[in-house]
Formats: sequence, C-alpha cells, structure tokens
Amino acid sequence: MEIIRNHLLNAKEQRPVSADIYCDPSKENQPIVIFCHGYKGFKDWGYWDMAARQFAECGICFVKFDFSHNGFIPGSSEDFPDTEGFGLNNFSRELNDLAMVTDWVHSEEFPLRPNTDLSNINLIGHSRGGGITLIGASEDSRIRKVITWASVCDFKSRFADEKALAYWKANGVIHIENTRTRQQLPHFYQFYEDFIANEARFSIEAATKNLNIPVLVVHGDADPTVNITEAHKLEEWLKDGRLLTISGGDHVFGGIHPWEEKKLPDDFTKVAEASISFILEK
Repeated sequence: MEIIRNHLLNAKEQRPVSADIYCDPSKENQPIVIFCHGYKGFKDWGYWDMAARQFAECGICFVKFDFSHNGFIPGSSEDFPDTEGFGLNNFSRELNDLAMVTDWVHSEEFPLRPNTDLSNINLIGHSRGGGITLIGASEDSRIRKVITWASVCDFKSRFADEKALAYWKANGVIHIENTRTRQQLPHFYQFYEDFIANEARFSIEAATKNLNIPVLVVHGDADPTVNITEAHKLEEWLKDGRLLTISGGDHVFGGIHPWEEKKLPDDFTKVAEASISFILEK
C-alpha cells in the first residue's frame, strides 16, 4: 500500500489544506473516496487512519483531509493550536475546501492518478461533514455516490436562540469548550453572517432533494449528539437513498481519540463494511 501524508494544497484562503492518500498501487481503475471530518474533527482523529487503510485494502483509493480552518496546523501534533483559524471557519470555506480537494483529485497533479477511475469519485462525511458532502455533491456533477456517517440534516437549527445571537453579535465572539482538551475554542460572529448570506445554499434539505445519485445514510440509534431522527429525514428527502441503522451505535461508532486498539470498533466495522460494499456496487 502506498500512503502519502500531509500533502499541502494552497487554498484561496489564508490557510492550506493538508491531505492524506491511501492507495494500492498494484490495482488500476480504483474508485476514489474523499472523506470530510466533522465539527471539532480532524483527519487524524481516532481510527480514521485504520479506516482509510481498510478502504485501500479493498481497492478504493481513500483521501482524507483537514479543512483549512479546523484549528490544526499541518504537521503539528498539538490539539487545536490555531484557535484563530478555528474561529474564522464557516460553511463557505468548508465547501470551497471540498471543491478544491475534488479538483486536485481530478487533476494531473494527483499523485496516484494512473491507479484511479476519475469517473468514480465518491464522498463520505461524518457529522457536520455529512451535511457538507451532501451540499457539495449537489453542486458537483463529478460525484458518483455519497455516504454519510452520523450526519446532521440541518445547519440552521444548530444556531443559538435570539438572545444568544444578540450577545454573539455584540461581543463578536462566543467560546465553545472542547470537552476532550478543555480548550475554549472561539467562534467569531462572521460564521453566522456567512450562514445568513448563503442560507439557501446551505440548506441540506434542498441539496438532498436535488441529488440524483445513490446515497447511503449510516446512523447509530443511540447517537447522543445527532439524533437518528435526522437520518430518517435524510432518507425521506433522498430520491435514491438507503438507511443503515447501527443498533446501539453512538456518534463515533464506538471510537475515541486517541485510538490505541489494533482493530476497529465493532460498530464501525459494520459501518466500514457496508460503506465499502456500497462504493464497489456497480
């Protein structure tokens, strides 16, 4: 297996995108998966590396990347060292990053281009990344299939109430605690301004209803972060969708960070196997 880590793409934004590629160079015409992490996530979280290896071993070229403004600095092992960058993130930047990675995968510059099938580019998104992939796929005809893992179905409902929004506007920033690291991570008010300016574009419902490609929705029925009712809504809106429910599954399908086990969690093993089969379906 060939693994390329921390390949830097110079985004139009102030910060680069760092991407990893996992691919079996002995195989040709491999489908490509581009993976989008979720809120407060990053490409090297938990077992994402093991998951990428499993896809690659099954003949799927797997690309995972850090959104340019997720708070991480390429090559740094420190948790969220770029708190200002985190505060400057917004949905427009994440969609721009995804489009840039897709362009790169489709270009002559992609290192493993000879081993891949450029007509078979697929997206996988976890949590908030699921919403980003659904919108991104609705805007990009190159995408063949989408898989969501524990995805949200609505961005607007996650904003605070009017009183909290007024406080946010007046102060310019609010802070959210990262329960794992105990860091106070900033959200600058520009995040909400970007949403309001692009509210129609950021409707996951509208994007999902507009999709004419196969979509696999995977969700744990014990997810405490994103209720499974959101998965049922996605399934209802999709023209060609199917729902896989993981009995007893939580938001990360049994994973934690760091992941020090030698195998994937049992719940995520089910997720990975179903996702790989879905990508490889003709």
